[in-house]
Amino acid sequence: MTEIEKLVKDYMDYLVIEKNRSVKTKAVYERCLKKFLNFSKIKNVSEINSEKIRMFRIFLAEKTELKKITQGAYVVALRTFLKYLIKRDYNVLSPEKVELPKINRRQVEIIEYKDLERLLDAPKGQDLKSLRDKAILETLFSTGLRISELCSLNRYFDIERGEIPIRGKGDRLRIVFLSERTKKAMRNYLEKRTDAEEALFISLTKSKKSKIIGRIIPRTIQRIVDYYSREAGIPKRVTPHHLRHCFATDLLIGGADLRSVQELLGHANISTTQIYTHLTNKELREIHKTFHGRRR
Repeated sequence: MTEIEKLVKDYMDYLVIEKNRSVKTKAVYERCLKKFLNFSKIKNVSEINSEKIRMFRIFLAEKTELKKITQGAYVVALRTFLKYLIKRDYNVLSPEKVELPKINRRQVEIIEYKDLERLLDAPKGQDLKSLRDKAILETLFSTGLRISELCSLNRYFDIERGEIPIRGKGDRLRIVFLSERTKKAMRNYLEKRTDAEEALFISLTKSKKSKIIGRIIPRTIQRIVDYYSREAGIPKRVTPHHLRHCFATDLLIGGADLRSVQELLGHANISTTQIYTHLTNKELREIHKTFHGRRR
C-alpha cells in the first residue's frame, strides 16, 4: 500500500468516526478519490498539484459521460481530502486553489395539482398490492420523504398520532407527518397484512396471491410511481422525487415559511430549499393581477 492509499483509508475512517458521515457518503468519496489516484498515478501527497487535478477534470469532462453535478462531486472529494491532509500537518496544495465548478441548478419541475390528484387516486383495488401502492403514493406526498427513507420505514408506529421519526442524509433526525388521507390508506393496507415482516412497505411477487419477498427496494418504488402516473394519463414521466417536489411546493404555496419547509425536507442548507421558491410564481401572478394598479 502506497503512502497516499494509506492516507485515503485513514480519511475514510475519519469521515465515519469523527465526521459522522454515512456509509453511503464514505463510499462516494472513496470512489472519487480512487478514480483520481488511478488516473494520476500518484504515490504520495507531494505529487498532488494543480496540473494533475486540471488534467483529471478535463478527463472527467471529455472522456466520461458523467453529468456536471457528478463531476463536481469529484472536485468536492479532492478539496475535502486536501483539507484533511492539512489538518494532519501535511504540506499539500491549498484546497482553495481547486475551484468548484459553476453549476446552473435546473429549475424543479412539478406536476399539475389535478394530475397529482389523479395519480394519488390511481390505485383502485382492495388487494394487498393495490392497498400498498395507494399507501406508498399518499405517504410520499404527505411526508416529502426521499425514496431511500421511505424504503427504510418500519411498520410498528402509532398511525393515529401520525408522526414518524426519520434519520436522513448526514444522519440528521427529523419528524415527518401523515395526513388524514395517508393514515386511512396506511390503516387499510396494514389491516390486509397477515405477516410478521418488520418493514412497513414490502415487495410482493407478481403472482395472483402476491407473496411477500421482503422489504421493498427503491427500484420497485420507482416502477410503482411510473406505472400509476401512466394509468392516470400524465403525459410526462413522473418519479418519486416529483412527489417530494410537490410536497414542498404545496407547503410554500399554502403559506409555509422556507425554514419550516427546509426542516420538513431534511435539507442541511436553506439554499437547497430555495430552488422551490420560483414555483410559487403562479400565486404571485394572481397577487399582482389582483392588487397592482388598482388606483389607476
